[in-house]
Amino acid sequence: MQLKPAELIINEDGSIYHLNLLPEDIATTIITVGDPDRVHQVSKHFDTIEVKKGKREFHTHTGHLNGKRISVISTGIGTDNIDIVLNELDALVNIDFKTRTLKENHTPLNIIRIGTTGAIQPDIPIDSFLISKYSIGFDGLLHYYEHNEINYPKIEDEFIAHTSWDTNKARPYVLSYSEKLGELFNDNRIRLGFTATNTGFYGPQQRQLRIKPSQMELMEKLSTFGYNDLKLTNLEMETSGIYALAQLLGHEAVSLNCVVANRSTGEFSATPAESVDNLIEYCLKRLA
Repeated sequence: MQLKPAELIINEDGSIYHLNLLPEDIATTIITVGDPDRVHQVSKHFDTIEVKKGKREFHTHTGHLNGKRISVISTGIGTDNIDIVLNELDALVNIDFKTRTLKENHTPLNIIRIGTTGAIQPDIPIDSFLISKYSIGFDGLLHYYEHNEINYPKIEDEFIAHTSWDTNKARPYVLSYSEKLGELFNDNRIRLGFTATNTGFYGPQQRQLRIKPSQMELMEKLSTFGYNDLKLTNLEMETSGIYALAQLLGHEAVSLNCVVANRSTGEFSATPAESVDNLIEYCLKRLA
């Protein structure tokens, strides 16, 4: 099947539409960050940088560290941007741009998110690290794609009942990380977590400035939800989308979080940039 120009949009220079990247511009190991400024915060640790490109909020650096080729790309905030980034990264390695057809041999990517998060349990320290073993998405992105048996309906049903989930919102979906990548980062310095991915920063996370959120009791219900030995640990805005599309497209994905806030205690990190840099170094040491 040949993809139509309106489906696979290619720029005049042969690059993919939003990311402005050519197939040769990316490595098969890719770090995603939300903030475009954090791309340099990662790539400054590289031994060499061969690619520097940017368009809109999507900035990419590709280089080498200890002989390993790594790309780092900013996604911006939210699973809507993740939908763009993950699909276009996959297209760069698994679609022939000249013929607009799917390649016969699938190329898997290793995708590692480095991001910030807010804890919702009082025993999770500020500036600590957390790996999202599971994620529950409130964004609905998974439901826009055909999917079979990659999520956990029983956990979802228990969560919906526990929180009296508003039926006007998308059905939450639960996914897990790549065990292969998870084992690479799992040690006594990082906590395994069950992450909630929100569709926004204020109302969806029960922050009130001038508009009152519709379900103020949701934060308490999130912090008290449990399923067997699983307990929700933190909130952020991209992980469920990354896990969903990575699994649907046949890639490995893991989300690493730096805890810069604790919603239960009201604390916020005094040194968030330094803490994120520590997480970056932790990640790169294990990758390279």
